Amino acid sequence: MNPQAAELNNIIQEKSATVFEMLSERGKSIFFPKKGILGQTAEAKGTKINATIGAAVEDDGTPMRLESIASKINMDPGLVFPYAPSFGRPDIRAKWKSMIYEKNPSLKDVEISLPVVTNALTHGISMAGYMFCDQQDEVIVPDLFWGNYNLTLTNMYGCAITKFNLFKNGGFDLEAFEAKLNEGGIGKKVVILNFPNNPSGYTPTVEEQDAIVAIIKEAADKGNKIVAITDDAYFGLVFEEGIAQESIFAPLSQLHENVLAVKIDGATKEDYVWGFRVGFMTYGIKGGDAALYGALESKTAGAIRGNISNAANISQSLLIAAFESEEYAAQKEAKYVIMKRRYDAVKEALKEEKYIEYFEAIPYNSGYFMCVQLAEGLVGEEVRQVLIQKYSIGVISLGNILRVAFSAVAASDVKEMFEGIYNACKDCKK
Repeated sequence: MNPQAAELNNIIQEKSATVFEMLSERGKSIFFPKKGILGQTAEAKGTKINATIGAAVEDDGTPMRLESIASKINMDPGLVFPYAPSFGRPDIRAKWKSMIYEKNPSLKDVEISLPVVTNALTHGISMAGYMFCDQQDEVIVPDLFWGNYNLTLTNMYGCAITKFNLFKNGGFDLEAFEAKLNEGGIGKKVVILNFPNNPSGYTPTVEEQDAIVAIIKEAADKGNKIVAITDDAYFGLVFEEGIAQESIFAPLSQLHENVLAVKIDGATKEDYVWGFRVGFMTYGIKGGDAALYGALESKTAGAIRGNISNAANISQSLLIAAFESEEYAAQKEAKYVIMKRRYDAVKEALKEEKYIEYFEAIPYNSGYFMCVQLAEGLVGEEVRQVLIQKYSIGVISLGNILRVAFSAVAASDVKEMFEGIYNACKDCKK
C-alpha cells in the first residue's frame, strides 16, 4: 500500500474505526498524491520560470488559448482554460457548503465535510461506489430507481442491487424498507435514498422521513454500519405541503456513529445546467471532525484524479459567478414557478375519471417526473410505440409503468399528453 494511503487510513482509523471498516478495498488503498508531480508543481507555484505543469502559457504568463474559442467567452482566461483542482475549485466548494446549510437549517452547528466537486451526479454515485462498495456488497434501493445505478455500481464495481417495495397505501413503504435494511444479519449496509425519486417523483412526508431516519438509527443501534448515500439530484423541487423540505442527509449526518451520510448533489437539475457537469460529494457522521473529513476528501479527490483528473474549470467558474449574483435567487424562483405550474397542470388533468380505465398515477409530489401504472393487460412498450407513431408523444416505458417528464412539457400541453396516453391505451386494448 502506498504510504500516503496508509497515512490517510491511520487518520480515519484513529477518528472512526467504523468509517474505516465501511471503506471498500479501493477506498482503503486510494490517496490524493500530494507528492510526485502534483506536489512538485505546488511547490513551484510563483516561481519566475515554471516548467512543471502540463499546460501551455502565453509569453505574458496567461493561459495559452485559441482566439476562436476565447472570443466566445467573456471571462478571465484564468477562470476558464487552466485545470481545476481534483478536489474542485476552493471557492465553489466553500460556497456550496454554505448553500447546504442555507437549504437545510437543521444542520446548524453540525460539522460536515467540505464538498468535493464531481463531474455531476452520475460521477458522484460512481465515486461513492469506488469508495465504499466491494464486489460482494449489496446496495439497497427502492424497486423504482434510476437505471444508471446498474451501470455505475453493478457493471463497474460488481455490486448487487437489492430492492425494497417503494409504495404502500399511497405512501412510502416503511415496513418494506425496514425489512430490507435488516435482512442478512448485522454488518455493513449500503443504501441509496433518492428524493425526489427518479422515476416516481416522490419525496417522503415529514413524518415518513422521520420514520426512515428512526429505522436507520435502530439498525445502527444493533451494530450495523450503514453507508447512507443520498442522491439529491432534484433537491428543492417540492410542490406540496407537508413534504420534507430538507434533504434526509441533514438528520442522517448527525444521527449515529455507525451511520455515514454521503450527499451526492449538484447544480445539474437544481440550477438547470445539465451540460455543465458539476456535482458535489459531501460527508457527514455524528462526531465527525475536520481531520476525519479531510482524510475522506483526500481519498475522494484521489479517486477523481485517477478517474477523470478533475471537473471542468469553466463550469465551476460560471456557477460560482451565478451563485454570487444578486439576481440568482429571483431567477431560480421564477423557474420553480414554471415547474410548479406544470406539476399543477398534471394534477388537474388527472382528475379526469375516464383515465382510471387504463392507467392510474403512482404517488408523486416533487421533482421532474411522475409515473402512471397501466391497467392489467396493457404493455408499456406497446403503448409507448403507439404514442410516438400515432400521437407524436414521447414517454419512457418501464415495464407496465410509463414515466412522464412533466419538467419538459409546457403546462398548456399537459392535457393533450394525457389524452394521448388514454387514446393510445385504448388503441392497444383493441
